[in-house]
Amino acid sequence: MSYQVPRGTQDILPDQIHKWHALEDLIRQFCYVYDYKEIRTPIFEHTNVFKRGNDASDMVNKEMYTFTLENSSTSLTLRPEMTAGVVRSYVEHKLYGEADQPLKMYYVGPMCRHERPQKGRSRIFHQFGVEVIGAKHPLLDVETIALGWSFVSALGLKDMKVLINTLGDDASRDAYRAALKQHFAKDIDHMCADCKRRYEQNPLRILDCKVDKESAIMKTAPKMKDYLNEESKAYFEQVLAGLDALGIPYEIDDQLVRGLDYYTHTVFEVVSLNKEMGA
Repeated sequence: MSYQVPRGTQDILPDQIHKWHALEDLIRQFCYVYDYKEIRTPIFEHTNVFKRGNDASDMVNKEMYTFTLENSSTSLTLRPEMTAGVVRSYVEHKLYGEADQPLKMYYVGPMCRHERPQKGRSRIFHQFGVEVIGAKHPLLDVETIALGWSFVSALGLKDMKVLINTLGDDASRDAYRAALKQHFAKDIDHMCADCKRRYEQNPLRILDCKVDKESAIMKTAPKMKDYLNEESKAYFEQVLAGLDALGIPYEIDDQLVRGLDYYTHTVFEVVSLNKEMGA
């Protein structure tokens, strides 16, 4: 019998660990400057922390490592992301009662997703993220983007830009969902299996489809910006004005919707413009 790491995982060897330490030190320096406190949650949670009835994300439907305890009906899942666990902790420990709100937290640690390993994508991967809970304001979104932008810039990464979009508030998103369902209704039977599932669970996720993305029905899909109410429009405009003031380059991407169903208002990605970076 040979002993090897499972597919999609890696060993971090002694001659490489100094790079991890340097990266983690930089993360903590930035979070100290931006006044984020570290939180650590368990590597596994009760499955229902991640799996909600209307969640159309591939993460929930395809990629979670879920197991049931022996002689028990308790279902547990290795964490595929941290936001849900952080919110669970926030509620369980009644952190909403803290005098100092909003609560600004960051985390660094391993996550697990059962997906096809490829370059830059592993089944155990390490993630740094931040959460701001207890307040809603466009400038908090700007601060979060600025932290991410400053961090990748400090790593020496160049030729970057921010892709950004808005999903609006709940009312705007509900109106957009209804418009998408009407738009895709006559063609959904001819679309891929994932799109059919997403049509029922969350039609916004159809815009993420890699199979049908070049079809005419996708290219003529309604745009979120046409279904924003005045409050949501003003919120997004303040976010963009904040990025302009900080000199952070961005591009509005109408099809950036994100894979998790709890997102509202601002969604963004920092992407490379360097073709040598590949996917």
